Formats: sequence, structure tokens, C-alpha cells
Amino acid sequence: MSDVSKVSTNAIRRWMYGEDLDRFDEQDETSILGELLQNSAGNVELTQRLAWREEIRLLQSIQLHKQVRKRARIYFELAVPRLGRRADVVLLVANVLVIVEFKVGEASFSQSALDQVWDYALDFKYFHDASRDICVLPVLVATNASPHVVNIGIEASADRIAKPVCAAPSQLATIIDAALAYFSGAPIEVEAWERGRYLPTPTIVEAARELYARHTVENISRCDAGARNLAGTRELIDRIVEKSRDTRRKSICFVTGVPGAGKTLVGLDVATRHLDRKSETYSVFLSGNGPLVAVLREALARDSVARAGQDGKVIRKGEARKEVETFIQNVHHFRDEYLRDTDAPPEHVVLFDEAQRAWDIEQTCAFMQRKKGRADFNQSEPEFLISCLDRHEDWAVVVCLVGSGQEINTGEAGISEWFDAILKRFHSWDVYLSPKLTEAEFQGGSAFEQVLARQNTREDADLHLATSMRSFRADSVSRFVKEVLDLEIESAKETLAGLADRYPIVLTRNLSRAKNWLRSRARGSERYGIVVSSQAERLKPHAIDVRVKTDPVKWFLDGKEDTRSSYYLEDVATEFQVQGLELDWTCVVWDGDLRVDSGHWAHHQFRGSRWNRINKAARKRYLENAYRVLMTRARQGMVLVVPEGDDGDPTRSRDFYDPTYLYLRSLGIQEI
Repeated sequence: MSDVSKVSTNAIRRWMYGEDLDRFDEQDETSILGELLQNSAGNVELTQRLAWREEIRLLQSIQLHKQVRKRARIYFELAVPRLGRRADVVLLVANVLVIVEFKVGEASFSQSALDQVWDYALDFKYFHDASRDICVLPVLVATNASPHVVNIGIEASADRIAKPVCAAPSQLATIIDAALAYFSGAPIEVEAWERGRYLPTPTIVEAARELYARHTVENISRCDAGARNLAGTRELIDRIVEKSRDTRRKSICFVTGVPGAGKTLVGLDVATRHLDRKSETYSVFLSGNGPLVAVLREALARDSVARAGQDGKVIRKGEARKEVETFIQNVHHFRDEYLRDTDAPPEHVVLFDEAQRAWDIEQTCAFMQRKKGRADFNQSEPEFLISCLDRHEDWAVVVCLVGSGQEINTGEAGISEWFDAILKRFHSWDVYLSPKLTEAEFQGGSAFEQVLARQNTREDADLHLATSMRSFRADSVSRFVKEVLDLEIESAKETLAGLADRYPIVLTRNLSRAKNWLRSRARGSERYGIVVSSQAERLKPHAIDVRVKTDPVKWFLDGKEDTRSSYYLEDVATEFQVQGLELDWTCVVWDGDLRVDSGHWAHHQFRGSRWNRINKAARKRYLENAYRVLMTRARQGMVLVVPEGDDGDPTRSRDFYDPTYLYLRSLGIQEI
């Protein structure tokens, strides 16, 4: 191991203190503490200073072999940006990366503390490119714990991350020696490790938290092709906004992307950089996805309260929620506001998430007559929303974030309704299009060609996000799901074969077995849950009732101890609760609503005491899209459950389930 006492050339310093272990031993406590304080942001609480003193004392007292100490380097407070935290101590010892989380003054080991140190280990393994091929050992030290028997024969997974080890301070040296004996591998090159890039793939909730805290998208997202694509899209939108403002033009642009590519992230990024109401480019992020809005608002409010607490301030959650509500708004509330108010909105830039889900003219007019008493209303939702921005006398920009195959509810017209509105009424607006809107799943229709032929229309490849960042283990999950739903058997087999080692997809007929698979796969606080179609009404014998309302905020944000959280595997979420959000691991339970019949999909809805066949093309598409949404929620892997069926129950005949199971098995999906 290199003898390096300073930060390596070109390394990004992510730690408050870093030194060779030998030199760390020789330093006095005061000088180490002084460096930690010097590199801290803001005031450091007395409790933190006392904790650092205790950690320094304990680490200088551990009795590692002399040869091991010479090959070791130590870091205090090393940033884990995706999690918004810092690891207490990281040790590079020969060929092993040791992450030590201290609980100073505690004698026991809580599950939340274990999850915390495991999360750090997983984050380094997944997202720090210099740590992917080395051995990682997470250790939780309770400073008042008594020595106890520990698993010296460390149980490690295939990706060479050991299970977290709980230890008393006096056991740390023994555990490190055991890890060195257990793991094989070349010594870690310190300079290369310090230069390693941190390439995180945050969930949308994590990304929203960091963006709202004024971090940049570069700090929280990967730097590979997918993230470069993301940056290119954001920069193009910025140029469109600036050009529209400078030339006093009105513009609308359409951003497309595969599921999980980061469309919502792009919208949030633009919106968070223009939160100042006094700014000419003041913007707002709108979504018609109620669960997404609720989950993001609650997550940001909780985070604002927590961050304020860390800075010694007090913010009530109600205040935090009120501030967040101006940043992320429900598109239907925006619509209702400007039905009442005929002035231009204060925002010149409006970002519409999931624009393909906007209502067509029939659905909008029916709603306006039924709910608003507006029998004379004759606009589609896209036409009305554009008209609100058209009220500005000078300039405006509408950004439509468009998902492919994501329309899941009655009246959701795909993107064609936006094009119809442009052709009908907004002839002077500049239009910027993703070239992928020609593809069938975007439902652009003939109107797309007419919009494309306009003189003030431009196509730009940077308006398409081609790489899924949700499934960071494999970017071809959305392609596999599309092939499954399109019944492209040979293509699906080929794509699945490329996923097998990185993104496990397994199949079973037993729900209990599927739950055990989820629990065994998830590590740390990795989130898992059961998702089903909203039409899956004959899963009640398996204790799944889609008519029982699930609270998406509790389901997505609350912890393992809450029976309403996804972790408990009791409440299930449908496509309406999970669209736009994600979990690490999912269990997709397949009902008889979408079933294979003679080599084709048969579409059904349960009413009364029987399944009724769906014949309308739009409703068939919604049902297939529901399963598309469900099967693209997992970041790391999923288990598909197709129940056995019961010939004694005519509503759950084996004929409704067996062909689907056999089809999925024929693709090569591993059975458990």
C-alpha cells in the first residue's frame, strides 16, 4: 500500500481528516480534533466534539499487527453524498475497506444503527467506482458494550460485502484481523481509491431532498452515459428558457424517456434552481400524480425540519410543508386556481410531469360539468394549461415530461392531445420535440407529423433520456418489460440473459416464498414491497385486497417498525400509488386481469362475481401499462408471483393463471 499522507492528486476530498494509520497514532488528540473542527461547516456541538475525542482515543488504542498498521490509512467523517451523511470512520487496511460507525455511550446495537452502517457499505460498493471490486466490512461499535462472541468467520455475499459486525471497542482489532484472513485480494491502492469517482443513482425522493437543499444534480447523480444524457437535457432546457426570455417568445418542449431515466429529476432540477419568486425565470413543478406529490412534499418537509435541527434551528413541520407546497404543486390545483383567476400565473416556466397523463377533451369537459358546474367548458387539459401560460404578454416556457406507455387511467390521452392543442390554438409558439415521439408507445398520432412540419418546430436528440437510472444494476430492465408485454419471446429471452448476473428476476407461485426472497435480498434500509394491478380483485384469498386504500406517504417513507410501511409486506400498492416512485426490490403479484390466452394477452375486469372481457383498445392499453409500471419500479430486482389458481373457485380458475406462468417461465425466468 502506498505511503500517502496528503490528498492524492486530482482526488476530491470527501473527508474531514485523513492520514496513514501510523502517523495518526503519533499525533496528539488535540491536533486531530483541531483538523476535524477546521474542516467542519458551521458550529460543532459539544456532544460531537466529545464523540470525536472518544473515537480518536479508542482507535489509537487498537492493537493491530505492526505490518498491518503500516499498510493502513484512516479517514474521519467521510461523506456519503447520496445518503446526505458522513461515515464516522473508514479504514483502508491491506485489501479490506472497513467502515466503522460508533455509537458513543451506548451499550446495545439497534436495528436502525445496523441498517445505517450497512447502508454506508452498500453505497460504497454500488456507487464508488474504486470500491466496487474490493472487500467491504461494516462494523458497528457501541462504546459501552461488553465483549461478546462475534462471527469471526465473516458471512459475506457474492458482491464481497460482509454482514455488519457488532463489536465492543476492544474487539475491533480481532475483527479486522479475521477479515484480512477471510478475504483475499490485492492491497488497495490508496491514490487510486482516493481518486475514485462517486457515481450515485439516487431515488427520486433522495434526489428531491438534495436538490431542494440546493445541491446540484451533478453532486447527486452518476457520471456515466445516463447522467451525461441527463445533464445535456437540463442544459438544453436552460438554453430554451434563456432564448425564450431574451427574444420574448413562448415555447413548449417535450422531454421523453424510458421508465426510470430521470425525467422527473430533470424537472425538479430546473425548478429548484428557479425558486425565487422575484426572479424573471421563477418556475414551478406540476404533477397530476397525487401520490408522487404527497410523498415528495412530505419527504422534503421532514428533511427541512431535520436539517434545521442539525443547524440548531427550529422549524415546525407545518411551516416546512407550506414552503414545499409552492415548489411542488398538484396540476389539478393549479388548473382550478386559474379557472378562478384569469390573470397570468406568477411563473414564466412551468414543468408538467407525466404530461402523457393529461386528460383529453371528453374527460375534461365531463369533469368540468360534473364537478365545477361549467357546462360551457370545451378545452382539453393540455389546451387549458398552455392557455394559462399564454396569458403572459411577453414570454413563457412549458416543459412537458413524457413517459412511454405510462397512461393508466380513463381519459389519459397520451401526448397527442398536446399536439392537437398546439395545432388548434397556439400557432405562434416555438415547439421543441424529442425525436422519440414518433414511437408508437408515446401515442403521438398523426398530429405529431403536423407539428413537426411547422416552421417554428425543432427536433433535438437531447430531449430524450435513453438510459434508465432507476435500475442502476442494469439499464435494460425497461426494454425487457416492453418485450414481455409485446410478447416478443426471443428478444425477451436475450435481454433477460443479459440481466441475470446483475438484476435478479425470479418467478414463483407462492406468495410466502416471494416475501422471504425479498427479505433475504434486501440489506440495510433497502426498501421492498408488494405491488399489484388496481384491477387485481381476486387476490383476496392471498390477503391482498386492492380496495383497501394504502397511504403512499406511510408506505414509501415510514420505517420497518410501522405496519403501514412497504417493509411490512401487508399493505400493497397499485400502479396509481407507485408511478413515478421506486423501491429497491419489488414483488409483483399477477392476477387474472391480464392473462395469456392462446398466445395473446386477454384483458379483463372483475365485476360482481365474474371476470368481464375488456374490448376497448384504450382500456386494454391502460391495463398493459399498469403492469408496465409495476414491473419497472424496482431498482435492484423483483420477484413475480403468479398464483396457483383454484378450479373449485370459478373466479380463480387455473386457466386464468397457468398460461401466464408458463409464458413467463418460458422466457427463462428462474423459479424459486
